[in-house]
Amino acid sequence: MIRIWLSSLQLVELLISSWVHLLYGFYIFSTAIRYDLSQYFKHNKKVKVEVNDVSHLQNSLFDDLPPIVLVHGIFGFGQGRLGGLSYFAGAEKKDERVLVPDLGSLTSIYDRYVDYGEEHSKACGHSQLGRVYDQGNYPQWDEDHPIHFVGHSAGAQVVRALQQMLADKAFKGYETNPNWVLSITSLSGAFNGTTRTYFDGMQPEDGRTMKPICLLQLCRLGVIIYDWFDIPWLKAYYNFGFDHFNMSWRKMGVWGLVDCLLGNAGPFASGDWILPDLAIQGSLRLNSHIKTFPDTYYFSYATKRTRQFMGVTVPSGILGIHPLLFIRVLQMSQWSHPPDVPPPFKGYRDEDWWDNDGALNTISMMYPRFPIEHPHRLVTNDSDCQPLQPGIWYYKIIEGDHILFIVNRERAGVQFDLVYDSIFERCRKHAFRKNPQTLPNQAQHTVVS
Repeated sequence: MIRIWLSSLQLVELLISSWVHLLYGFYIFSTAIRYDLSQYFKHNKKVKVEVNDVSHLQNSLFDDLPPIVLVHGIFGFGQGRLGGLSYFAGAEKKDERVLVPDLGSLTSIYDRYVDYGEEHSKACGHSQLGRVYDQGNYPQWDEDHPIHFVGHSAGAQVVRALQQMLADKAFKGYETNPNWVLSITSLSGAFNGTTRTYFDGMQPEDGRTMKPICLLQLCRLGVIIYDWFDIPWLKAYYNFGFDHFNMSWRKMGVWGLVDCLLGNAGPFASGDWILPDLAIQGSLRLNSHIKTFPDTYYFSYATKRTRQFMGVTVPSGILGIHPLLFIRVLQMSQWSHPPDVPPPFKGYRDEDWWDNDGALNTISMMYPRFPIEHPHRLVTNDSDCQPLQPGIWYYKIIEGDHILFIVNRERAGVQFDLVYDSIFERCRKHAFRKNPQTLPNQAQHTVVS
């Protein structure tokens, strides 16, 4: 009787979670369309005013600044996707040298680059090359022209993996090294995995396979069908990033679709997608070979939406947590690793993982710490860590859920500006290898005076 009641409760939770996620997806999609339509009618009614002469005067000054690259997380999108909607809620407008690339929203950490490698591609059953570009957005990128990276959620781990690949000289034809990366800033970064993957459907035994009935199975079916129909304008608007698996009806036909739906082919069959990388086991595999480098600056913002109440970890309020995340905040704060399953690593304790932001555990967002702790320092006030030292993960714990600082800036209010202003100021004024950078407004002021 108890087993039947628990199964019924799980089905109700699955139904509610599915509807909440589906409604939120439609909300984002409709918001993007509404914004595009408003911009279309707005520009058709107004007279264009040429102001290019001012920007031309500034271009040479801005060209000397290292770009700041914003890297989105799971289900995210870059500039040009979802019309005019900004994943980083317009934060990219705070600086003149910001790039927001579009990466696969569900692809694995390894598959977010152009060349996936011959061995990996054969093992996972997809093409070796992704999208091919005639020229990159920053063709002069090298050790003498390094880049600042800011990654949200899984995007932080993507950037760490990229730096390790640069150190390993994984890109044929290029003499790379880790100093191509000047700084990495993590905003709610997925360094050490998350227990949420198990609530969503990953098996805690291995962190790679899915439960037969779960939220991730519904996601899997939706993604396969979306990619199989391969509607050009829709794929241009939003793309899950699985084009290299050739799941279009034009390439695999009906029987190929059936094969994917049955779990015999595609990214979900091989485990070559983002969720296995976000499980604790997957993060341990990644962290076992990703290093922290001595000449790069590192900073991390860890978010939490829980507090202690009479010795119990509970959500810190109701109204401040996004409806998409409230159930998960509650569930993750009560997480208990199955007693019949070996713990993911030696020294694992459930209570260490209870504080969370609805998507990631706070302990996971601080700094890379499993299986080996990387150099780190807790920051209370930004002034406490100046001057910054490279090779150390400075981390700060702030109150907020996992999506507080993306998509909708009104939710974060003043805190949105405080966080992003500190990130950009740190990149421009405190993270440099040679001489302090001369900002365009400073250079212009010197000329005028």
